[in-house]
Amino acid sequence: MLPQYKRVLLKLSGESLKSPNSTEPFDPKIIEQYAFDIKAITDLGVQVAVVIGAGNIYRGMNEAESGIERAHGDYMGMLATVINGMAMQAMLEKIGVFTRLQSALQMDQVAEPYIRRRAIRHLEKHRVVIFGAGTGNPYFTTDTGASLRAIEVKADVILKGTRVDGVYTADPEKDKSATKYSKISYKECLDKNLKIMDATAFTLCMEHKMPIIVFNMNKSGNLLRVVEGRNVGTKVY
Repeated sequence: MLPQYKRVLLKLSGESLKSPNSTEPFDPKIIEQYAFDIKAITDLGVQVAVVIGAGNIYRGMNEAESGIERAHGDYMGMLATVINGMAMQAMLEKIGVFTRLQSALQMDQVAEPYIRRRAIRHLEKHRVVIFGAGTGNPYFTTDTGASLRAIEVKADVILKGTRVDGVYTADPEKDKSATKYSKISYKECLDKNLKIMDATAFTLCMEHKMPIIVFNMNKSGNLLRVVEGRNVGTKVY
């Protein structure tokens, strides 16, 4: 099947890189599966950008409990996203996928600075572009960073890879009676208080009419099925 999208932004959580049964921040088998899934869609000619969270390494903590000021902690998290980006870059290049890692914080030895036009040019040359360090500013999540970058590089859709296979009426891991939506509008998500992304990220997508597809990234081949337009996950529009 022909791909339904020309350019996509894949948003992954940092926790997704970690095995649930291990204290290690990375599971090489999971990263390898993700890399092969990304390769499968680049082989179809799809242009791919990636944003990865940092929860497997560092998650922002309550300032009162940790003693770490919020802004300081957010910069720590940004650095952790670059580590995750480097891990994904290494695995992609191991299997023959050309990549570029761009950072919103300057660290010339390991990543290019984020420059919008350069990022778009890399995508046009069918290099996978990994965006690290969020927006480069504290008080913003990697969801917001993903939404911002998707809009800036004119992606067709944000593909939010998660542990669950879509958006449900309630948390399916806690409520067995929860049912899945195949499609849902931005307004319905707000009315039903469904937490697809944080409020800033979601508002950005809604204002710029950037569709979001939430799907289970841990099932090998799902990314390809989503790009082919198959009935996988939930589309938010």
